[in-house]
Amino acid sequence: MKPAVFDYHAPTDLNEALDLLEDFGFDAKIMSGGQSLIPMMNMRLARPKVIIDISNISELNYIRVTDSSIQIGGMTRHYQVEESEEMKQICPLLPEGMKLIGHSQIRSRGTIGGSVAHADPTAELPVMLAALGATITLASPDGLRTVTTDEFFMTYLTTTIEMNEILVSVEIPLPSKRTGFAIDEFTLRKGDFGIVLAAASATLDDEGKIRAATLCLGGVDGVPVVLEEVTDGLIGKLPDDELIAECCHSIGELIDPEPDIHASAEYRKDLSITYAKRVLKLACKRASHQQD
Repeated sequence: MKPAVFDYHAPTDLNEALDLLEDFGFDAKIMSGGQSLIPMMNMRLARPKVIIDISNISELNYIRVTDSSIQIGGMTRHYQVEESEEMKQICPLLPEGMKLIGHSQIRSRGTIGGSVAHADPTAELPVMLAALGATITLASPDGLRTVTTDEFFMTYLTTTIEMNEILVSVEIPLPSKRTGFAIDEFTLRKGDFGIVLAAASATLDDEGKIRAATLCLGGVDGVPVVLEEVTDGLIGKLPDDELIAECCHSIGELIDPEPDIHASAEYRKDLSITYAKRVLKLACKRASHQQD
């Protein structure tokens, strides 16, 4: 199929894009990589009258590391994060997770901002950002607004982004030393969205005990689900497979996934427990191999 008729604009700076968005209002749709929007338009699931293509706004394409955080521009392509040697050293969860996104053609065009704004709960990037405690910055004619992932993601394909806002960046706290990461997912075919995906981190103290840990699941709700109830049981203890299995056992009672044509609710619960244990064990193992 072909998309419905639309007008096309390609601004070259953020202010121009915001002016266009203000002028056209609800008739306009922002396009960055177009890897989700274009298929939806082709199937007539989305019919914007105006497309504002922000792919030429170079000021939104960057990866910056400060003393306290990692900042990634909304127009940064997936492959740039995947191939960043700096990210592989500082926050390896991101390059590892990027490799799970679709295929190389998708990652060469898809953008950080586009994936986050699309808000698919089975997409890798929202799950990683939630696991990493990221914040999301939105720009409007009124200025900048920064929100947490909890505040940004509302439900399936729905966020708190306003009509006149553009997602300009994400910011991730700089990981502590002796922190290990892991991400894994169950898919029907390579490159598909995950049926269930899990991302985890574990930080060890000088005695090798777990000082901090996070676990986030995708595919089990309308938003990424951070399970502090699971990781709280790990804090202050030495990493142990039995301990991790015991803490993950409660996951089936903590989540309430919806069944669909791909998997029943019970199957998603079973997958969630399996993949949660897998990524937590690997994150702890990787943390234990790091030097102070």
